[in-house]
Amino acid sequence: MKLLLTSGGVTNESIRRALVEMLGKPIEEATALCIPTAQYGHPMCTPETGRRFVAGPDSMTALGWKSVGLLELTALPSMGQRWIPWVEGADALLVDGGEATYLAHWIRASGLLEVLPRLSETVWVGVSAGSMVMTPQIGPEFVSWDGSETGDRTLGLVDFSIFPHLDFPDFPENTRAHARKWAEGMDGPAYAIDDQTAIRVVGADVSVVSEGHWERLE
Repeated sequence: MKLLLTSGGVTNESIRRALVEMLGKPIEEATALCIPTAQYGHPMCTPETGRRFVAGPDSMTALGWKSVGLLELTALPSMGQRWIPWVEGADALLVDGGEATYLAHWIRASGLLEVLPRLSETVWVGVSAGSMVMTPQIGPEFVSWDGSETGDRTLGLVDFSIFPHLDFPDFPENTRAHARKWAEGMDGPAYAIDDQTAIRVVGADVSVVSEGHWERLE
């Protein structure tokens, strides 16, 4: 699986070009499934924030895809395996933010984690928690769901952690100083990225795509 791990989505032309390159085709010829599940685990999220991700005019679902479907992970355990061809047939999975440990729980519980290794050409496009879920841990600062069985541990499909929304005006605690302090609690390297930045992961190749601000933190 190819990963495009963003803080705020496909917010500029550099990130959009990276997405097209990873897809290997224009967005207009690609199919996508959007996954809003992480929203349900975060106390700041509401039905309105969920609607904006699924159908908002500035969301990733509005990038001009050939088709867009909705995949709700909490429903999958009750559906047998008929959802698996939907995932295998998608060119991209658009994974929204919210609560990363909640999302990690449902990626495991739904069976999606077992399918991911088969999706070698699929692009996982994460937003905030949708990106953080792929990392080994998020830090207690970002845990807001009390049902996590693994503390601040997430899926560990990459070997670095992510501090999102760097310098975001509505989150005064998301400063570089806070990011550096947070990084001291991480077991490995980390990136602090703003909403104009993405981390591109293809195999062992990791690169930063940015028209904004970011910092690698050891």
